Amino acid sequence: MLTALADNWWAFVLRGIFAILFGIGALAFPGLTVLALVVLFGFYCLVDGFTSLAMAFEADSKAWYVIGGLVSVAAGVIAFARPGVTAIALLMLIGIWALIRGIVDIVTAIQIRKVVEGEWMLALGGVVSALFGLFVIVRPGQGALSIIWIIAFFALILGFLLLGVGFKMRKLRKTGEAVFESAAQAATGGES
Repeated sequence: MLTALADNWWAFVLRGIFAILFGIGALAFPGLTVLALVVLFGFYCLVDGFTSLAMAFEADSKAWYVIGGLVSVAAGVIAFARPGVTAIALLMLIGIWALIRGIVDIVTAIQIRKVVEGEWMLALGGVVSALFGLFVIVRPGQGALSIIWIIAFFALILGFLLLGVGFKMRKLRKTGEAVFESAAQAATGGES
């Protein structure tokens, strides 16, 4: 699993870049219409979902990546297919997506914690995502404009954390297979 994560470091970086761009766009244009937010959110979800699905092809624990990827792709497709949804329905969709995506990232961080330094960034990103999702689900009627600001800051925080994870994985990848093998043996107690 660690080798697959390190080999696909670019997926974390790509997710991070799109999250940051999404956050900047939402902050720069807080008066965005719900339709524009739907399009931005849908595009981000599709990128996030397809990168997670790409990672699933090489990961040992494919199920979490497939679940996270499918949820993200489904959220993106729904956002594009039903652009006229109400603000509350959109917020509920975003909340559910963020909650599930956060849980997937927390589980991944737990799985790699013994062999990767800095896994806390992925776990923290997951916690931020899950808490944000819960907030949106519990309080959907707070108003679209105030929620846009929260979404923007969530996307920026998550984006920078994902960039950190991606570059950490890239660095880990560059250290070579010997490190992966010794780390995997340490994690399993020396079993081969």
